[in-house]
Amino acid sequence: MMTNSENLKCQVDDRGIAYLTMAKPEIHNAFDDRLIADMASIFDALSKDADVRIIILGAEGKSFSAGADLNWMRRMATYSDAENIADAEKLAQLLKLISSSPKPVIARVQGATFGGGVGLVAACDIAIGTDSSLFSLSEVRLGLIPSVISPYVIRAISGRQASRYMLTGERFGAEEAFRVGLLHQVASDDAIDNAIEAIVGELLKNGPEAMSECKGLISYVAGKPVNGDLMTETARRIARVRASDEGREGLNAFLEKRQPAWLEDK
Repeated sequence: MMTNSENLKCQVDDRGIAYLTMAKPEIHNAFDDRLIADMASIFDALSKDADVRIIILGAEGKSFSAGADLNWMRRMATYSDAENIADAEKLAQLLKLISSSPKPVIARVQGATFGGGVGLVAACDIAIGTDSSLFSLSEVRLGLIPSVISPYVIRAISGRQASRYMLTGERFGAEEAFRVGLLHQVASDDAIDNAIEAIVGELLKNGPEAMSECKGLISYVAGKPVNGDLMTETARRIARVRASDEGREGLNAFLEKRQPAWLEDK
């Protein structure tokens, strides 16, 4: 499967790994309403495709994403309040699609990642960056705020770290991004694909439905107090999953010392 557009390239290999690549290197992969719409459409399709196991979000060129295209932002500033809200909600919907996709989503990050680009990284499940990556929540430098991306950024780096980087707009490198939790791993420029392939190899060992259930579990549990309701819900979820076809297959395969069905053709 391969899909190419003016803004995006999408290729799915025979393992079910989807490579979705922003393809606007001449403007550092800054996004506008067109790119947002294209990416949302493809993410929705990939998330619903049973043959897709993992999605890798990357970018062509020196930068991952410079964030919002300033010409687009300037144009939107002249629109009505209702039009502005509707436009901003499209980015919110894209980030939700990335975060809630039933497939694991990996961000492959290189070079400059500013403003809304940080939101894209934060919305992914796993983020691997190069040691030359550079980040900034730069909205305040333009008299703006990182509003739509804030739930994902704060989830990734905590409110305390967000207080510094959202307020200062300062740039920070890959090691700091790793320290605060925006990146899970930092690799050299020539080793990032090997690092991502290692993660992919680990993910492919796992039950596809179990990973989807894990994503839902994390979203449900995060930030909640440990009380009776939480205990009941987590017990309900494991009871349902271990009685599922995939759960029974995984347990039986382990006890019978054989590969589970999802690995048989790998």
